[in-house]
Amino acid sequence: MSALINPARVDFVTLRLFCAVAQTGSVTHGAHACSLAVSAASRRLTEFEVATGATLFERSSRGVKLTPAGHLTMQHALRLFQGFEQFSSEIRDYNQGTRGHVRLWANMSALTEFLPECLSSFMSEHPDIHVELEEQLSGDIVRAVVDGLADIGIFAENTPVGSLSVENFQQDQLVVVCAHHHPLAKRKRVSFEECLKYDFVGLNRGSSLLELTSRAAEQYGQVMRVRVQVRSFDAMCQLINANLGIGVLPRGVVRPTVPQPLAVLSLKEAWARRKLLLGVSQSCSSAALLLREHLRKFAASTMSK
Repeated sequence: MSALINPARVDFVTLRLFCAVAQTGSVTHGAHACSLAVSAASRRLTEFEVATGATLFERSSRGVKLTPAGHLTMQHALRLFQGFEQFSSEIRDYNQGTRGHVRLWANMSALTEFLPECLSSFMSEHPDIHVELEEQLSGDIVRAVVDGLADIGIFAENTPVGSLSVENFQQDQLVVVCAHHHPLAKRKRVSFEECLKYDFVGLNRGSSLLELTSRAAEQYGQVMRVRVQVRSFDAMCQLINANLGIGVLPRGVVRPTVPQPLAVLSLKEAWARRKLLLGVSQSCSSAALLLREHLRKFAASTMSK
């Protein structure tokens, strides 16, 4: 059994050098980026490999490239740098009078539909707490909360959560949206199977909404014809209005005019009512716990309306 890495033998200068060499593929270029002599850089890298007990680079006359162990080391090095940057940012905020810092990651549905109102009221009640909000894909959100990169995560149901404890936050209603002159425009309600006859405008690959609708199409033995993929609901509405396809969106994010009214059709399928879940890091701060409680109260008040 190999020994654990001794933290005393690893410093941020070496980690920064390691990342620079990995990114440039050259010890020389990496050394210059870190303002080190090439000989000193080579010595640091050798000592780093000894400390890890693994070969991190494949060396050749054309430069260096990461080994599998090197790729793993790179992931952790970047995570350490991100953690240090967050620490630096939070301690600066504290010194400037902020008495709390919460990292909240949310998927696009939660961020667009529910969080603006909720965060506005929270930050009015707690002006000394800084909320750092990031929009991310649901799977990435869960990993960030588990790894401690995010204090609170809001994501779509059916996202693998492992050991993360979750609770219901909100429920969004998915609808079909099309241009006012589309063949479906005069309908009030439609099955997703009927929609599969038409081209779609969808979100980029990896979004929970695209995965949900793709799985639904597979259940009918079909494949969605995704003609255009974009990064936001707003862009989806713009392209749907141009009749480039239909789309499935949460009802609450559909723009009423773009510049013409879009037709909104209810979906017959049960999966069109989708839960958004809330997960909290085990090591979150008292400020994060305050925000979690506020999110709970907001959810309870809106669900009862």
